[in-house]
Amino acid sequence: MSTASTRSAADRAHAAKMPRTALFDVLRSPLITEKATALSEKNQVAFKVAITATKPEIKTAVETLFGVKVTAVNTVLTKGKTKRFKGRPGVRSDVKKAYVTLAAGEAIDLTAKLA
Repeated sequence: MSTASTRSAADRAHAAKMPRTALFDVLRSPLITEKATALSEKNQVAFKVAITATKPEIKTAVETLFGVKVTAVNTVLTKGKTKRFKGRPGVRSDVKKAYVTLAAGEAIDLTAKLA
């Protein structure tokens, strides 16, 4: 067994045991953008997630909180830009996004409250 498959098996086991409060820490907010709205036609949903969140944690969080079946999770880590603020250099925060593909027939209503 390779180290990558051992690590991913350990990640999945850890993600399955996460308490409900930790699931809310993984998913920060839904992404409401033009691109994210267009993804709904492909049965995908976009979320801002914690920088340290792994794909198995994101999958477990979405399946548990929304009661749907997830087939794939793709992540993007966007590094913060260097900008000037009142003449002084500053750095915007890094942002991690997750594009979650749902199983056929599944949907998430982001306007409804979580149970």
